[in-house]
Amino acid sequence: MTIAAPWLSIVGIGEDGLDGVSPAARRCVEQAELLVGGARHLALVDGVGSAQRMAWPSPLTDAIPRLLEWRGRRVCVLASGDPFFYGVGATLAPHVAADEVHCLPAPSAFSLAAARLGWPLQDCALVSLHGRAFERIAPHLQPGARILALSWDETTPARLAEHLSARRMGASRLVVLEAMGGPRERISATTAETFAIASIDPLNLVAIEVVAERGAPVLSLAAGLPDGWFENDGQITKREIRAMTLSALAPRRGQLLWDVGAGSGSVGIEWMLRSPAMRAIAIEARPDRAARIHRNALALGAPDLDVREGEAPAALAGLPTPDAIFVGGGATDPAVLDAAWEALPAGGRLVVNAVTLETQAELMRRHAALGGELVSVQIARADRVGPFHGWRPAMPVVQWAVLKGGAA
Repeated sequence: MTIAAPWLSIVGIGEDGLDGVSPAARRCVEQAELLVGGARHLALVDGVGSAQRMAWPSPLTDAIPRLLEWRGRRVCVLASGDPFFYGVGATLAPHVAADEVHCLPAPSAFSLAAARLGWPLQDCALVSLHGRAFERIAPHLQPGARILALSWDETTPARLAEHLSARRMGASRLVVLEAMGGPRERISATTAETFAIASIDPLNLVAIEVVAERGAPVLSLAAGLPDGWFENDGQITKREIRAMTLSALAPRRGQLLWDVGAGSGSVGIEWMLRSPAMRAIAIEARPDRAARIHRNALALGAPDLDVREGEAPAALAGLPTPDAIFVGGGATDPAVLDAAWEALPAGGRLVVNAVTLETQAELMRRHAALGGELVSVQIARADRVGPFHGWRPAMPVVQWAVLKGGAA
């Protein structure tokens, strides 16, 4: 079936209802045969037009089959602000071709907040905590940063204030912007440590200017977080080796990593922290370590890390195809390395660290057969020797990094 013109209109609407939309957007609402939106959106256009109305169910995706039954007729979807900025437009896009859609956006909550505060939007970190894990805020808490965080509900501002105070960032300035663009709009400013705003509207956004005390736990933008930041039982890729490992894995935006024998999850977590688009699966055989990985991921701002409990190589079966694989635990079993190599697509990258002589010998054999880079590194730390100091070496680590179908 070919559709000659867009049949689906997506109209961004604010708290001021139709008063704030363009004449073209108003006509879309008035002429629709089916009007779709949240209960709040539909209430904003109550009495306008004669369309059949459909409120979004929960989950929203349950309505998509019914919406597609109206394909070719005049359908108008109401959305908050900009429908393609953390909005319903992105949800509908996989199901409706772009040339079948006519979108008329309104200012997003982020744009409205920046306008109220006089903050250049391009210099702000834009974070949605609506329907997403609260812990996503952690990587953005950099000294001097300006953050616009879309709240989940009325409890989010106080939770942010508590979180900042616990991280020794209590002097950070918070501005809570409620129901922007309508008659109920309210703007309140405070600091995290003195937060006492009451009766907050569920529809709110929190603006944060981060002020960190000296020594506050700020996530570095470089790889190699302090080992002590990871809860661990000794099974952790140490800081310097971890930084080297991340460099060898060479993460690209949106790629998927398998962290096999994840231990504390440090490599997978730092992979995730390189970009919000990164994905990683941590595979760990021991239940206590798998639980620990999950706690570390939440604490360090990588809540979307996928933790799978199971022993490789069996646990690798059926996982989504990776772009890169790190084997930190389990490399003593040649079957794990065989399964990892088999799972990688052409162009995929494999990095394996080995401490024992037996595993190092296996990596040498595979390097001779498959190429790549073989590196040996040893870290030594200054330690007391009686009244003096000397170097106390850690065990040498051999790292094999190889690109399937090419050099590392």
